[in-house]
Amino acid sequence: MRNSSLTLLLAACAVAACRGTDLGAPGAPRLAPSFAVVANENDALAISANIQAAHTPFGTVIDPIFASGDSTSADFTRLAGYSRAADAAIWSGHYLAAEAFRYGATGSADALANVRREVKSIQGLVDVTGTGLLARFAAPASSPYTAGIVSGEAQHGIYEGTLDGATQCWLGNTSRDQYTGVFFGLAVAYDMVPDAKLQKRIRKTVTRMLDFLLANAWNVPMPPEPVSTVCPHGTAYDVVSTTFLQRPEQRLAFLQIGRHVDPARYAAAYLAERSAFGATVSLPIETECQDPHGSYYKFNIDYANLYDLIRLEEPDSPYRLVYMNAYRTLRGCTASHQNAHSDMIDRALSGPDVSRDAEVVSLLGLWLERPRRDWFTDVSAEYPPLCDGHACEPVPVNERPNTDFLWQRSPFEVRGGKNGTIETAGIDYILPYWMGRTLGVM
Repeated sequence: MRNSSLTLLLAACAVAACRGTDLGAPGAPRLAPSFAVVANENDALAISANIQAAHTPFGTVIDPIFASGDSTSADFTRLAGYSRAADAAIWSGHYLAAEAFRYGATGSADALANVRREVKSIQGLVDVTGTGLLARFAAPASSPYTAGIVSGEAQHGIYEGTLDGATQCWLGNTSRDQYTGVFFGLAVAYDMVPDAKLQKRIRKTVTRMLDFLLANAWNVPMPPEPVSTVCPHGTAYDVVSTTFLQRPEQRLAFLQIGRHVDPARYAAAYLAERSAFGATVSLPIETECQDPHGSYYKFNIDYANLYDLIRLEEPDSPYRLVYMNAYRTLRGCTASHQNAHSDMIDRALSGPDVSRDAEVVSLLGLWLERPRRDWFTDVSAEYPPLCDGHACEPVPVNERPNTDFLWQRSPFEVRGGKNGTIETAGIDYILPYWMGRTLGVM
């Protein structure tokens, strides 16, 4: 563990103190005194500092659990454990992208240090498995928090590995969204941070993941049932946890990134895949757009994959138009969802738009009014769920339920959350904010 729990807690509390009363605490004012109601750099920097202090005890991003959700209790800021570890890979990738865009916009030494740490941590998720498989999460077996974290995610399979000479417990059952988040973050960092040593590490990590996927025909097999004397027992996945066979746009996006960081190794594979399946990239997206509510996170995955697939395609390639047509299908069914992250992807791929860009600034300002803890929220009285059990129009950002990454959740949900003990990282603010700064929106 990079920091002791006491250091984490004190640092997290220090960041919390600088923003005043917790925005989501029962009875708290709508806005803390030190928060502006418009998107701004100070809040982005405070969120990054808090992520480093409280959300990266093992390098990758997870969320702290506090002993109480009652803001008047002495236990409100007492660290009790960590949660959401099964999504550490995807959100670490998104966090990496945020810090990389921050470096691109500011040249900050702090952002560069965060990028380097996160790339190394993501590499660890690949190295720890020993095969090139991406783990969902890994932590030292010696940490007092590890058993509780992985036992809470035992349904994904708990395996033993070694990293930097230390025994680790890692989570399997790796899904397509975990791969997407990691590839997305690595590709952004490769382009935003022109550091040869860092790019070499990114290239190595991309290569190991891609070679594993290609060697397994785009399936993701898990190891056999583990035998460990130090890690808790979990469900064994001696089967394929997921497959990319039905997702041509995801296969092409990963190979596109591979071709970008190592053309000699992957250019031929990308061109062959593009020739065989490039014309079909819109098919799964057309299907997903038929249901705007179910598994809403699918759209976040689509945006991430199409972002790299399109931006890295040659301007004069006939396939760029094919890919853009698939993207327009996605944009056509989500553009009205008041989503700052997808709006920034659209800015990158489609260019400036005064109305959309102004919406991003407004949405991020509303984000600052949101609670940082997962208190239960029910706004069904204000926004009746009259459209297939959902609100008929997007719920305002400041009234949506707290979650891990707001932009992967349906804007039409009217209730959600728990008891206020889990703190969200805030990547859903800093990623569109710094991307917007890089693109000249802020």
